[in-house]
Amino acid sequence: MDFQRVFLFLIFSFSIFLLWEGWQKQQNPVQQVVSVNATPVPSPTLKTIDTPAKPLVSAQQIQKKGEKIIVKTDFLRAEISTLGGDIVHIELLKHFDTADKTKPFVLFQQEDSHKYIAQSGLLGAGLPTHNTEFSAEFKEYELAKGKETVEISLTSKNSQGAKVIKRYVFHKSSYLIDVNYEVTNLSNENLVSSAYFQLIRDDVEPAGGTMFVPTYTGPAVYTDKDKFQKIDFASISKNSASVPQTADNGWAGMLQHYFVSAWLPKGNTPREFYVKQLENKLYSVGLILPVTEIEPGKSGGISVPLYVGPAQSSLDAIAPGLGLSVDYGFLTIIAKPLFWLLTFIHNWVQNWGLAIIILTILIKLAFFPLSAASYRSMAKMRVVAPKLAKIKEQYSDDRERLNRAMMDLYKTEKINPLGGCLPVLIQIPVFISLYWAILASVEMRYAPFIGWITDLSKADPYYVLPIVMGISMVIQTKLNPTPPDPMQAKLMQIMPVAFSVVFFFFPAGLVLYSVVNNVLSIAQQWYITRNTEAEAKGAAKV
Repeated sequence: MDFQRVFLFLIFSFSIFLLWEGWQKQQNPVQQVVSVNATPVPSPTLKTIDTPAKPLVSAQQIQKKGEKIIVKTDFLRAEISTLGGDIVHIELLKHFDTADKTKPFVLFQQEDSHKYIAQSGLLGAGLPTHNTEFSAEFKEYELAKGKETVEISLTSKNSQGAKVIKRYVFHKSSYLIDVNYEVTNLSNENLVSSAYFQLIRDDVEPAGGTMFVPTYTGPAVYTDKDKFQKIDFASISKNSASVPQTADNGWAGMLQHYFVSAWLPKGNTPREFYVKQLENKLYSVGLILPVTEIEPGKSGGISVPLYVGPAQSSLDAIAPGLGLSVDYGFLTIIAKPLFWLLTFIHNWVQNWGLAIIILTILIKLAFFPLSAASYRSMAKMRVVAPKLAKIKEQYSDDRERLNRAMMDLYKTEKINPLGGCLPVLIQIPVFISLYWAILASVEMRYAPFIGWITDLSKADPYYVLPIVMGISMVIQTKLNPTPPDPMQAKLMQIMPVAFSVVFFFFPAGLVLYSVVNNVLSIAQQWYITRNTEAEAKGAAKV
């Protein structure tokens, strides 16, 4: 058994599964449950808080956009609507658009084709929600030279019994935005309220993805107890989604390939998590937090940071578990240190493509003894292949005698027919982890390699690497022992062509890693096979 055959067969099988799943979805689309009175918060609320007035959200209210307030820093360009003070548009100025490198990447937007916004509001009689009108002093704000922050204050127009200011604080060279509510109690009674912070998004997949390279898009929550949980849109639609009801830690966010937005409450404040399906295939994920009880004539409030930016493992420094927004799959424990090593190499060579090559070589060297054992086993199988063919011809009509004769031959030649499997199985998790580390890393976006490859996150525009991959697979097939089963032999001949086509759609960084690994495997296998066959010929002469 050969590692590359096993690994590529796994990818091929997974690709076929994805194609089948995609076809099934087209033929039998999921029926969406539409709720006219869908609320942005779940029915239960924090038990210590009385929330008599819960804001409703509908498709018509989402369409209402209000006036726009423009905010610009060195990292972000944001648009805040005076309706609710929602963030309805965010451009990441240090990241380029998927299709056009001359434009910044847009994460939040409120267009007919795609909706993804951040909302927040207060729960309590007469307090402002995301449906309340706000006013601001200026229409445009920009981070001044030499300043660390820019602040935008929005005053609620229709609050009853309280003066409410919603304040945004944008930071220099940061994707963190502080969202504050300052509440002054103008009534004669203590003011008890809570606040909700949510992200609204449709189920539209991000541009640039393919079914051959699956990535996750949807809500996620994290708590110390339940850890990182992804809640896909389908589960929410079927009312089968499960999120922590209450906790005193954790965050709620929305993920898509390379990017994340998340509400990150500080401290050990009680909080309640929720996910909800709204109208027109819109979904919400968020949390509710208590606001400190405010005496008459006094002021209080709440502050929750919002992160809107690239998903990176270093985000754990901002909030526990936020680094898990980089989706390394079920092998995160291996993929994370591999990417750390890849980053270390990149800091040295200043080229992600070259870093991938060097890391693949280092991993191949680390597994050299295991690979050698596998290739020796295959080389021996290749040497005895003619004898196996004769045995099969001799006992073709007697399965039991055929198996016995084959086992006797293996024993005589001191061959373990499964000797190549274990070394391969040990290596597979490491190489799959590297695969996901490359796939999930935002650093690969628009990362050039050489010549025509200007973006390692996109497919090779001239298909050079996939063609080289196909040729390398053909060469490796020639080095492998011919399978005794005719059907398996035909499959091995077809696979190089099939995989070349599949790799046409893979990001160039992934194909580069596969090509390097395959070329190294061929070199090692050729060397071992040649020596083994030479030893066999020498022994035959004696």
